[in-house]
Amino acid sequence: MDREIREFYGRGYEDERLRVGGDGRLEFLRTQEIVRRFVGEPGRVLDVGGATGVHAGWLAEDGHDVVVVDAMPSHVEVAGALPGVSAVVGDARDLPVDGPFDAVLLFGPLYHLVEREDRLRAWREALRVVRPGGVVLGAVIGRFAPLLDGLRKDFVLDPRYRDLVTHGLRTGQHRPPPDTSWFTTAYLHRPEEAAAEAREAGLDVVGTFAVEGVAWLRSNADLDAAYADPELVDYLMWSLREVEQEESVLGASSHLITVARRG
Repeated sequence: MDREIREFYGRGYEDERLRVGGDGRLEFLRTQEIVRRFVGEPGRVLDVGGATGVHAGWLAEDGHDVVVVDAMPSHVEVAGALPGVSAVVGDARDLPVDGPFDAVLLFGPLYHLVEREDRLRAWREALRVVRPGGVVLGAVIGRFAPLLDGLRKDFVLDPRYRDLVTHGLRTGQHRPPPDTSWFTTAYLHRPEEAAAEAREAGLDVVGTFAVEGVAWLRSNADLDAAYADPELVDYLMWSLREVEQEESVLGASSHLITVARRG
């Protein structure tokens, strides 16, 4: 893992973002919903890039035997202390564990492995350790997410951010200046790219699903107000499910999850 990526996650902000509110909470809830839909009955789950266990914790509470692999020792220490979770330092391209697992999550590696061949290696490693018929879920950041996030938060007023977005739109490479708090080095996928990678790695693709859809474009204050009303939460989640695979709006989602199986 590159130094700037380690430093970014070492601040702890990203893990907290998913737990607190706003668009991070929306990402968490929708990711949880999609994972539960496809992972099914309690089994062995490998969470690659699982950080401090933000998803491993609830998966263990659901009855799964969860193993976290993460590149950062500090993350592994925290995740490994969760009930029902074991954790080990490792690389998605060369997993330090063997299967069979019923499900493998690639939530993080696919956008921090900025070279396509490295992402294919991660998909192939997931294929290696998942059981026949088992499921692999890979999360990516959408190609247009920095552009849309900049509009939400007025980052686009900074010429450096506009340069960052322009480069990302053209190449998929998100390379922020080192003296900013913007999201760290990443690869930005077009909606169809992750599925193509999974197929090339040898997996059978089920589909690609928008995580936050267009709802993350609402302000964090609006989203937090919705979370306080169970009826609004139900409507929000329903509306996102209704168009989660609609190709014409997939690119508006900040994150996408591609679901695939081992044949």
